[in-house]
Amino acid sequence: MCVVVAGPCGMSALWNFADIDGGNEVDVTCYERQSTWGGLWNYSWRTGTDEYGEPCQAGMYKHLWSNGPKECIEFPDYTFQKHLGKAIPLFSPRPVLLDYLEGHWKLKEGLSKCIKFNTVVRHVQYNEAGDTFTLESTNLAANTSSTEKFDYVIVAVGIFNTPHIPGFLGIETFEGRKLHAHNFRDAVEFKGQRLLIICVSYSAEDLALQCLKYGASSVICTWRTKPMGFKWPKGIEEKPLIQKFTGKKAHFKDGTTEEIDVVILCTGYLYSFPFMEDGLRLKSSLSMFPANLYKGSVWLGGGNNKLFYMGTQDQYYTFTMFDVQALWICKYILGKIPNESKSLKEMKESAEKWVKECSKLKNCHDDIDFQTEFIKDLSEDTGFSPDAIKARDLLYTWEHNKDENIATYRDQCFSSIFTGTKSPKHTATWMQAFNDSISAFAKVAEEKSHSQKCS
Repeated sequence: MCVVVAGPCGMSALWNFADIDGGNEVDVTCYERQSTWGGLWNYSWRTGTDEYGEPCQAGMYKHLWSNGPKECIEFPDYTFQKHLGKAIPLFSPRPVLLDYLEGHWKLKEGLSKCIKFNTVVRHVQYNEAGDTFTLESTNLAANTSSTEKFDYVIVAVGIFNTPHIPGFLGIETFEGRKLHAHNFRDAVEFKGQRLLIICVSYSAEDLALQCLKYGASSVICTWRTKPMGFKWPKGIEEKPLIQKFTGKKAHFKDGTTEEIDVVILCTGYLYSFPFMEDGLRLKSSLSMFPANLYKGSVWLGGGNNKLFYMGTQDQYYTFTMFDVQALWICKYILGKIPNESKSLKEMKESAEKWVKECSKLKNCHDDIDFQTEFIKDLSEDTGFSPDAIKARDLLYTWEHNKDENIATYRDQCFSSIFTGTKSPKHTATWMQAFNDSISAFAKVAEEKSHSQKCS
């Protein structure tokens, strides 16, 4: 069996196979184009292409903090408190989250030995005669290519590697800087600048706040259908959709104009699996449940139910969802899911039912409920922690806190679902917290654990 990419999804697959099977029944190989595991949680200053001339897949930026509460993403068997030995504030900077993930992965000794680093997958095709997959890859460091056969393939490349870049009238002659959020690296470089952020999305709200935090002169967020509508701090405002650019001037649908220095497109990502042959390639717009996937995982378009896609759903739970999905796939391959002998017709009917329910979703609360039911469905098949779905109420509160004040939602506190411990407050508000290091964050947690807790 092979896993494509050693990010959070792929590593959950490796971890669960090691936990359940330990290599007794399934020999697992993972292909990772980077030199280490972690996927998009690894920060790199590079944009465009990497040192080998390959497209940069990750769009991580330097000062990213989680925009979701850690209590909604922690592993049932490995809490943040267990990892750091103390309770920590609710929202964490990127280095803390990566360190937490690595701590969990290292529980399975030697997990990295089955990963071929610096190796990019070029092509995957299904061989009907032999009921196998042929995978072609290139070791970028050695500049060598190889071809191997596998009985199962898990595609775990994620959904944040190919930016969607629409056009806007006059943007090609705009006299300032233009970039997609995928190529955003450091908010510091926009100090004193007037920014226009196009589209409403999680990246739009986060980059607007990031840039203001690090000294941007002003930020305008422009929307197509409806504004984000948050209680923005001074310096951030929303306007209806940009209509055109002339020079450095942006013209908006309400008839107003503004002088702009930088345009950042937060226009989302495209599903992109160019290495998969046509009959195996998932083609969809971003969705809470892409079509043609049984249990959101088994590809029904070809490959004899032996091809799996992980993490292709729009995400609220992230790590938790990846873990239960990986566990389900692992048990499915090993034949350890009770009463799972379903026909292709039954599998397609099940997938279509989920897609139909997905089409009815109208707001974030509907989305949260839907994804909670998805995790519950997989959990009932696998025995995954039933407490994981208790994060639903925390996600409701998280959304409410954002609506109350988008600039302060990261300053709140929740209790861990698994330990019951309430997170301490950071010594500074998020807007004033500039040290993102693990040591600084752990020190904050230590100081606060001996002083006040959230009331």
